[in-house]
Amino acid sequence: MYLRHFALREAPFSITPDSAFFFPSDGAQAALNTLLVALRGGEGFLKIVGEVGCGKTVLCRRLLALLQTECVSAYIPNPDMGPDDLLLAVLRELGVDAIGRTVRGQPRRILPPRRVLLNALEGCLIEHARAGRRVVVFIDEAQAIPLASLESLRLLSNLETEKRKLLQLVLLGQPELDELLARPQIRQLLQRITFSEYLGPMNPRQVAQYLVHRMAVAAVDDCTDTHVFEPVAVQAIAQWSRGVPRLVNVLAHKALLLAFGEGTHRVNVTHVRLAAADTPGVRGWHGRWRWHWPRWLGGRGRMT
Repeated sequence: MYLRHFALREAPFSITPDSAFFFPSDGAQAALNTLLVALRGGEGFLKIVGEVGCGKTVLCRRLLALLQTECVSAYIPNPDMGPDDLLLAVLRELGVDAIGRTVRGQPRRILPPRRVLLNALEGCLIEHARAGRRVVVFIDEAQAIPLASLESLRLLSNLETEKRKLLQLVLLGQPELDELLARPQIRQLLQRITFSEYLGPMNPRQVAQYLVHRMAVAAVDDCTDTHVFEPVAVQAIAQWSRGVPRLVNVLAHKALLLAFGEGTHRVNVTHVRLAAADTPGVRGWHGRWRWHWPRWLGGRGRMT
């Protein structure tokens, strides 16, 4: 809606994870560097823990983009499944049909025995290893993995040659992942995680840089003004978002909409205040009135 007004080619603050908008904050860049070094060094199990909305998925997709010419990768976005289903999901991501097809060409509904799935995976990994290709499996939202499925992942770490692991695995999850891995039943898996990084919120300085960065990525050309957020507005976004990128995106997007509605090319603190009043979950908002979005946005255009 406001793209032409601000000379943008796409929405700069979409909450959809897009690796093109990856912002190398101190924490994100440190986590990315750790993953790259560890994966290129042949480490087996890696872990990234991050707060909700702090960019784990964007980091993962950025890593996938950097490694696409170096390895074969599988990405599991929702691992809340049993051991056999998880194995099957990994096989499908690697392009292996472990189920086969019926005469009519429809997939069978009954899973093969786990041994069949493991043999299919091992055969696939050996084939890639002989061709000099590394295989990396990324599991997002790993805090949702059932205990039985985590144990099956540990068993996958036994797939190796005398020189290298046949499979490298990266777990990305919320802080609850650490609690899950601390359970005695899966202590062997925790011992096999060689590198771990934490992805947290941004500080106010990084929030200011983040806003400019995303505006620049979305800009039509170099003439686009990427400093549309006034300094006090930036401070307000940093305060009310707590530095969480997802909340920064929500507040910035709504503030741009309000500035556009007023016909101005500057986002001020009032715009951010109104955006915060309309956004659940922001910290530091204690206003007693509620903003109804303007009529041109489908609202009633008043405060109550």
